[in-house]
Amino acid sequence: MSLEPYQRKFIEWAIEQKALTFGTYTLKSGRVSPYFYDAAKFNKGSAFVTVGQFYADVLQNVELNYEVVFGSAYKGIPIALSTVNALMEKCNIDVAYSFNRKEKKIHGEGGNIVGAPLKGNVLIVDDVISVGTAIRECLKIVKENGANPVGIVIALDRQEKGTGEITVVQQIEQEYNLPVKTIINLDNIVQYITECGGYEEHLIMIEKYQNIYGVKK
Repeated sequence: MSLEPYQRKFIEWAIEQKALTFGTYTLKSGRVSPYFYDAAKFNKGSAFVTVGQFYADVLQNVELNYEVVFGSAYKGIPIALSTVNALMEKCNIDVAYSFNRKEKKIHGEGGNIVGAPLKGNVLIVDDVISVGTAIRECLKIVKENGANPVGIVIALDRQEKGTGEITVVQQIEQEYNLPVKTIINLDNIVQYITECGGYEEHLIMIEKYQNIYGVKK
């Protein structure tokens, strides 16, 4: 399957920004990965604006009804802000944003939700799904506040298997009956760096990693 133009641009840009790198990385899960995606590298004004454009590209191609875009602390916060900005600029869609605090505030306005109240239909945005712990916590927060999660958009699906022989993303879709949309997945990265050339050693390591943690094709 050929890459969509926005997918090719995103991978190229993420590599340029050093947000997508190749080497040896120990993940939160304890797995040692041959590649790493770090949305915290999008730490300049220009990058903040650009990353939301890619999330908007995905949302232009799906039919979802939502009033609020939610990003969890901490990396999800700039993603949510950038996404609502891009939706307004690119699509003339004006939606609210919301994010959570790690600790509940006991003075001032109080609570642990900042921005728009979590109510009605909510779209969750995040950077990556590996084993699914963070996104499940997002879903819990949204539901505990009485809102209705209608979908999830992430930058990268690592396509790692869950408890069975389906990926974590597929497992979350089935478990919560929600669509999970991605800008790119690991197959897209492999296709891109294969076409570019010069990544042969990294491709071997990625294949070995997927043989252990990926779903059999």
